[in-house]
Amino acid sequence: MALSTSADTPIPVGEVSRLIGGWIDRLGAVWVEGQITQLSRRPGAGVVFLTLRDPSHDISIGVTCFRGVFDQVADVIGEGARVVLHAKPEWYGPRGSLSLRAVEIRPVGVGELLVRLERLKKQLAGEGLFALDRKRPLPFLPQLVGLVTGRASAAERDVRENARLRWPAVRFEVRNVPVQGANAVPQVIEAVRELDAHPQVDVIIVARGGGSVEDLLPFSDEQLVRTVADCRTPVVSAIGHEPDSPLLDLVADLRASTPTDAAKRVVPDVREELAKVQLVSDRALRVIRGLLDREERGLEAALSRPSMAAPQRMVDEREAEVADRLDRARRSLRHALDRADADLSHTLARVVALSPAATLRRGYAVLQRADGAAVRDPAEVAAGEELRARVAAGDFTVRVSDGHQANAEGGGGQADDSAGG
Repeated sequence: MALSTSADTPIPVGEVSRLIGGWIDRLGAVWVEGQITQLSRRPGAGVVFLTLRDPSHDISIGVTCFRGVFDQVADVIGEGARVVLHAKPEWYGPRGSLSLRAVEIRPVGVGELLVRLERLKKQLAGEGLFALDRKRPLPFLPQLVGLVTGRASAAERDVRENARLRWPAVRFEVRNVPVQGANAVPQVIEAVRELDAHPQVDVIIVARGGGSVEDLLPFSDEQLVRTVADCRTPVVSAIGHEPDSPLLDLVADLRASTPTDAAKRVVPDVREELAKVQLVSDRALRVIRGLLDREERGLEAALSRPSMAAPQRMVDEREAEVADRLDRARRSLRHALDRADADLSHTLARVVALSPAATLRRGYAVLQRADGAAVRDPAEVAAGEELRARVAAGDFTVRVSDGHQANAEGGGGQADDSAGG
């Protein structure tokens, strides 16, 4: 239960240490797994001191055990070994330190490690961390390559030398970290995160040479796998050799069989690319030449046509055709006018022949009464009535005689031309 304290009623350090020790004593014995990072066996001493570390986190705790407990496994474990121990937490009040008192130590065998890795593999696969649709393509030509590897290691030399042989201008951002042992996992995780946050790094290679199953365990750590899965930058796994397959290979965007293979997969070969450029250039040149040849042949064919050889010929032909049609039009119009003129002349002659003036010129006369009405019947006039006679050359006045009635019945009449007009 929480203590009731204040600035006026504090408790001494010894009391705090005693209370912590009481709480820890109530915890009881526990089974703990970890990796031995330090081992101290002083000659003649009855107690062995160990430091047990969590490989996935930067956490360590001291362990003590009697020599008899340690001697049972002394031949199979050492620094760097993974162990499971049965221990009781102890609080050492005078120094205020926590440790574990081991009563049994068991080494973690390779078979058991593989079983755990398989179980973890299924768990992560079930979460989709190994799915193919999560894989990101590598850039064609990375400007800056991030490299996580051991210091002065053969893996670093293989990656850098082979990459520069393929593309001399390639640049590297290197993070040298332990690639095995207790400090490997947290430092590899930190290096991957730094390179992923680097704005110029285009791809990250995590590389180390081959090794035993125990040596490669850091690259199957769950925290490292999840860190790589969260990276925004494509990650290439180049751990060990062809038979080695840590979980990092499954979560990485590309698995390279060796560090040398990683260098070949990350950067292109400048000679191959130059050959491709030359091939494309030659193909483009052939296409352009073929196009020019085809267009040149087409131009020659167009120039050889009569219309292009004598371009004025078409105009001359059309000019002759126009002149011919114009001449035909003029002849047709002239013929039509002549025909119309003849018709008009004939009509005019008929009109003239049938006109009253023509009749008068033949010796006929028209008699008109005083009101201008023409006389058509002798019965229409009276004796002594004056009439106007129209002839071709003019008119004059005539008078009707007394005997006109009888003469009219006989078919004719007489007029007295006592007056002339």
